[in-house]
Amino acid sequence: MPYNAGTRLPGERASRLAHLDVLKSELVNKLIESYETNSLSANKNNSIWEPLPNKEEPLPIIFGIDGSMYPIESEIPPHKRLAFVKTALLRIDQFALAKIDKDCPHPLALRDILADSALYHATVFPLRNVSIPGINTYHTIRQIIFESIKDKSLNGEPMETLKWLAYEKWDGKHKQLKPFGCPHCGQDVATLPYDAETGKCPGCSEDLFLTDMLGFHLDMIFDSAPDTIATTYMNIHEVLLLFTGIRYFWEKNKQILSDCLFVKDGPLTIRAQYSKLVNPIRRFLAYARDQGCPVNIIGQEKTGRFYDHLEIIGKEAHSGHFFIPNNQYIKEEIQQRPNTGAPYGKDTNYGAKVFVKLNDYHQMVLNVPTGDYDYIDKPAISNLIGANRIFATLPTIISNRYEGGLLPIELAHGIASLSTYPSAHILKIFSEEKK
Repeated sequence: MPYNAGTRLPGERASRLAHLDVLKSELVNKLIESYETNSLSANKNNSIWEPLPNKEEPLPIIFGIDGSMYPIESEIPPHKRLAFVKTALLRIDQFALAKIDKDCPHPLALRDILADSALYHATVFPLRNVSIPGINTYHTIRQIIFESIKDKSLNGEPMETLKWLAYEKWDGKHKQLKPFGCPHCGQDVATLPYDAETGKCPGCSEDLFLTDMLGFHLDMIFDSAPDTIATTYMNIHEVLLLFTGIRYFWEKNKQILSDCLFVKDGPLTIRAQYSKLVNPIRRFLAYARDQGCPVNIIGQEKTGRFYDHLEIIGKEAHSGHFFIPNNQYIKEEIQQRPNTGAPYGKDTNYGAKVFVKLNDYHQMVLNVPTGDYDYIDKPAISNLIGANRIFATLPTIISNRYEGGLLPIELAHGIASLSTYPSAHILKIFSEEKK
């Protein structure tokens, strides 16, 4: 690796002549000549796809959920670093969607939709060399996470949703919170009374927040935190916004809930210690299905291994088809690793992967929840909650501005996005002025 540039001297440049030695190598030339490109045969490719089911009535009410995170670092030592986070929830219906030109949507039409049907949340985290006076970065971020989820601009609804999931309040059985690692003493004895937001650790009697059960403190040290804290908070808040909409209809009108489609940007996944929310989510979705109130959710992956794999196998697939990869296929064909160890996504996913090809311009990687309390190794369309109505709704919400684009995500992204320019420059000026 070359030396980086300093304050007095320039950085080292990598040698361009060293490439010649590689090109002259007899072994390298022999190996390159022996390589050939592997490809999935057309016969095998087409055999794994199934035709989309007969169309049912599209879901009339659509929600889009998206989030954005952008870090800002000062140019002068000690290089203070902040991370801004924004999330958004957008509600639209088929009547409003029908008025949007999918090739070139009119800005005023978009404005009218966004004006009355969008909610957003914003917060900022001190990651390095900045904190609240008298409190170190570790406890500052703990407090910010708690206060942000109780955001008054959203009437504290995400916190109510966190309690609804953590205590599994939907069935009225008053489940107790499972013990978790205390952010003060580190013992796995921390817990809170039913429906509580704050309390004391049974081990050390220090203050606890309900948000501590998520485990953000496990990724921090006392005087700094990585960017992943902000990214993970964004992902968690997206999930809380998603289920805030679900919870509202569950408590107010379950019949309307069954006619809603919730479209989330990104996979239906919660990783690492934060995955403790996955099993409550699975149990709720299965419980709702058993109560005759299926909850229709999709997550769309626009990058990553699954997206790259679809770019390969989707070329030969027929339009109007879908494919649900099982655990073995995911490990061997997508992750390129042996089919050993724990099944893919067993503890982290609350949705199965689904490849969908609507036409030559719209193919996508979707995640759709399964209607089972436990992990399913080989999901089928019968396991996917609301699959028939979801597939019937997809053609009505596609965007022709982007390949594989979905309008709910595109519109939500327009609210939540913190683009590199000019948003980042504005945030930097704002943070400097405040400091």
